[in-house]
Amino acid sequence: MCRLFGLISSPARTHATFWLLDAPDSLSAQSRREPDGTGLGYFTADGTPEVHKAPIAAFEDRDFAREARQVLSATFLAHIRYASTGGLDVRNTHPFEQQGRLFAHNGVIEGLDELERHLGEDLSLVRGDTDSERFFALVTRETAAHGGDVSAGIAAAARWVAAHLPVYALNVVLVTAGELWALRYPATHELYVLQRPAGGRHGARHLDHSGRHGHLRVHAAGLADRASVIVASEPMDEDPHWRLLEPGELVHVDRELNTTSRVVLADAPARPMTLDDLRPEAAASQKAV
Repeated sequence: MCRLFGLISSPARTHATFWLLDAPDSLSAQSRREPDGTGLGYFTADGTPEVHKAPIAAFEDRDFAREARQVLSATFLAHIRYASTGGLDVRNTHPFEQQGRLFAHNGVIEGLDELERHLGEDLSLVRGDTDSERFFALVTRETAAHGGDVSAGIAAAARWVAAHLPVYALNVVLVTAGELWALRYPATHELYVLQRPAGGRHGARHLDHSGRHGHLRVHAAGLADRASVIVASEPMDEDPHWRLLEPGELVHVDRELNTTSRVVLADAPARPMTLDDLRPEAAASQKAV
């Protein structure tokens, strides 16, 4: 199953160090299915998006992903991919960038021919083969149609997909240079949010998060004295304040770390899918690893 991680410390810019594949090369680790891509997105001081990503497979060199990446930004987006749609290619690796926004997705949407017809000329925003990037293009279009309101754009895009396409899961994280959004839909996969005060629950402590599967580790010394909000596919430490998003819940964190949330999709998808409905490669990508 793909892993999502988003962090915002806006308006402060924070130094953070990411290890995207930190699991040791033990026999048990080698026996597990390897990720199909890793990516890290952030923003420079002038708001320019930067994305470092690589397709990673068992037969490829994973040095890129295993290196520690030290970056400075007010927002970060990391993704570990298990491919469901689209081959092992950098253009199919998350995060994706469109119009100064970065986006990553965990789940499966089918009926891509219908989605492409609905996108029309906006399909030109898409560079790869994934359902994720096509949904992102729909978010981009709907955001423009709603006067630049990203919350409204995500909600409108997700509602259209839920009403018209087969959906297994649609968990997404989207960031700009100073804001973050996260959507969990429906209840298929988990997505958590943590509103972390400066220093964490014990005070005066840096952030040092590790996913329980060892594929992502994040260290940020600056968060010993700065607040932040974190979104992740799994709780990454023992803090009791990790909160599981409700199905259909959209979270928005603004430039001053004000956090709001609301359920924008109260109903189940019109065409829900189970693992048994998915193509074998898509089903394999959605199982817990």
